[in-house]
Amino acid sequence: MEKLMQILKGIKPKADFENNKSLVDEGVLDSLEIIEIITEAEKEYGIEIDPSEIDPDNFQSAESIWNMIQRHLNT
Repeated sequence: MEKLMQILKGIKPKADFENNKSLVDEGVLDSLEIIEIITEAEKEYGIEIDPSEIDPDNFQSAESIWNMIQRHLNT
């Protein structure tokens, strides 16, 4: 999760990823930033995120992003 937080802070340094649970709904993350997160996560963790997982619910919080990554690490 620490690496993920570094990725997120690198993409959006001023966002409160530790506490915000509505990153997409509140407009903190836009579609380009979500694609950037996916690209960086795939490189960092050696996974491939299926396009069907590009759902706002998977990007509402750092925890939801981490859960999505974990699902791919465990397959």
